[in-house]
Amino acid sequence: MSLNKKRILLIYPPSPVLNREDRCQQPTRDLIVIPPLPPTDLMYLAAIAEKEGYEAKIEDYSQGGDYENDLREFRPDYLVVNIATPTLENDLDSVTKAKELCPHVKTIAKGAAFLTLAERIMKEHNHLDYGILGEAEETLKEILQEKPQAEILGLYYKENGEIKFTGQRPFIEDLDSLPFPARHLVDNSIYRRPDNNKVQATIKVSRGCPFHCFFCLATPVSGSKVRRRSPENIVAEIKECVEKYNIRNFLFWSDIFNLDKKWTMDLCQAIIDSGLKITWSANTRADTADLEMAKMMYKSGCRLVSIGVESGSQYMLEKMGKKITLDDVRRTVKVFKKAKIRIYNYFVIGLPWETEETVEETIRFAIELDSDFISFYTATPLPGSRFYDYAKEHNLFDKSTSFENAYFYPAVNTHSLSKERVFELHKSAIRRFYLRPLYILKMLSRIRSLEEVKNYFTAGMNVLLRK
Repeated sequence: MSLNKKRILLIYPPSPVLNREDRCQQPTRDLIVIPPLPPTDLMYLAAIAEKEGYEAKIEDYSQGGDYENDLREFRPDYLVVNIATPTLENDLDSVTKAKELCPHVKTIAKGAAFLTLAERIMKEHNHLDYGILGEAEETLKEILQEKPQAEILGLYYKENGEIKFTGQRPFIEDLDSLPFPARHLVDNSIYRRPDNNKVQATIKVSRGCPFHCFFCLATPVSGSKVRRRSPENIVAEIKECVEKYNIRNFLFWSDIFNLDKKWTMDLCQAIIDSGLKITWSANTRADTADLEMAKMMYKSGCRLVSIGVESGSQYMLEKMGKKITLDDVRRTVKVFKKAKIRIYNYFVIGLPWETEETVEETIRFAIELDSDFISFYTATPLPGSRFYDYAKEHNLFDKSTSFENAYFYPAVNTHSLSKERVFELHKSAIRRFYLRPLYILKMLSRIRSLEEVKNYFTAGMNVLLRK
């Protein structure tokens, strides 16, 4: 530890394991094939802090570690906490603890909860000095530069007991201008692919989504304009991961990956031209891929795509503003199967208009598509989404509403189904998909290592023992 530099501690707090990307906020303990993701957002912030001359330390305390001891020994001047709605109060307890052990520390929280709950958070948590709304990189840089707080956009702060907000900060247009994430500050070996247990890095290739689906936070968090990094910049980060950290498996994180065919093809070609032998996965819409693109993705190392199908009911797709058809999904699944890319379909059950019939349509559609993996999420109206506003307007919340088990146990009733019934249908959907004999035989035939045996066995037990 340097005595000459100011110090900043950036943390995922000692709360249950959660994928803390603002649009998702998924507790992983109840999900079958969703691994915990590395704190890439904190790595970006730490890289910026280091450029400003700070000594940075990143800790993901959801994976272990001694938070109080680190506070005593590291003595940070600044603490940055990623907060999430499902673990909000527990996350903010870490701010209180920091002030108790390091009274001088300036405490900063960031997260999607500030979209809707900022005033409440700042009012109820006296030990929180700053809250960041929106993309945090430029805001944190200006805090560390000790710019007058009233001049720092995107900032909540307190002055004479009054909560102040400086106004919305524009989104970062040139993502290539950001430094690469500070991977040297984390134990990369913790974060692994769920199938073969190999170390996997997350590379954020773009931000923003124009579709603003009913239940999704992507547009409120990152805006409606898709801002893409250049293929050259992305490949340079991949090269650093391969050469410096010996990581060859990647998740290309984006709000929407392949909306722009030329950019997608250029990125794939840049990976091929680099000579880097990697494996990667990405998300995709169900109406933006064709066979030419899928083949190029495979050639450059793509082995899995996740598709937000959401429902097997066209009525439900229209109500949630998904702007796709069931035939779009069928075509896209066929395209990726033909290109030999595995498919992970996402579905959501329990939006306000859900009925027994629409759930049954979704289950049957999932089985018809016969993808390699699926997740059936229960609909969660996280603050900041259109779903949250609708649930408040239509009194779908009740005294038992909780986000603690987001995406697993329903937070609200539908107009015709109770939370309890939605949960039973959710469990039935998972079992009906994964416990099909032909599906089990298909997946067993693909196993190539002992690690895959272990991981598929664990996933299988999770399906069988779900309560």
